[in-house]
Amino acid sequence: MKIAVLASGRGSNFQAIVDNIKSGYLSRVEVAAFVTDKPGCPASEIARAHDIPVLDVDPSRSSSRRVFDAVLVSRLRDYPVDYVVLAGYMRILSYVFLKHYPQRVINIHPSLLPAFPGLNAQKKAVEAGVKISGCTVHVVDEEVDRGPIIMQKAVPVFADDDEQTLSRRILVQEHLLYSRVLKNLSEKEMQISGRTVSFS
Repeated sequence: MKIAVLASGRGSNFQAIVDNIKSGYLSRVEVAAFVTDKPGCPASEIARAHDIPVLDVDPSRSSSRRVFDAVLVSRLRDYPVDYVVLAGYMRILSYVFLKHYPQRVINIHPSLLPAFPGLNAQKKAVEAGVKISGCTVHVVDEEVDRGPIIMQKAVPVFADDDEQTLSRRILVQEHLLYSRVLKNLSEKEMQISGRTVSFS
């Protein structure tokens, strides 16, 4: 199974995926291309260190989100992939991009969706006083963090937690969960019926 990884920052989830490919856990997964909207970000250095093609796409050169997404699609045409994996990619993808990869774009989010979509999810969880948070891998659609849920992992929220401590514990589970989902995708067929996701 070939994937393209899109990231904007440090790339810790990307690094975990690469590590699990190298270890053999994701033996059927290959990163065909790495794409970033932040040329020079730390995640791009991870790609270069592993000889993964890096596509730097600068959004400042596009007049709109749709134009930028059209550029992304154009650049990725040279790298046919089965799935597009968002790993800390901080731009919202439009229909222009999603129509080229129907139900084949996945994302990881640091909350138990549908709770706390969008930015600062860990801070929102602490402020809300919830006792359980976690992370979610979901299919990306045009609504932010609203696509069908593939898999989730719960993480307890302790009384003395702040945004940073909760974020660190959730991140540990993100690294495990994302690779678990990719393993399933590489070995089974994902079926989506409405908002229900199953594997066969």
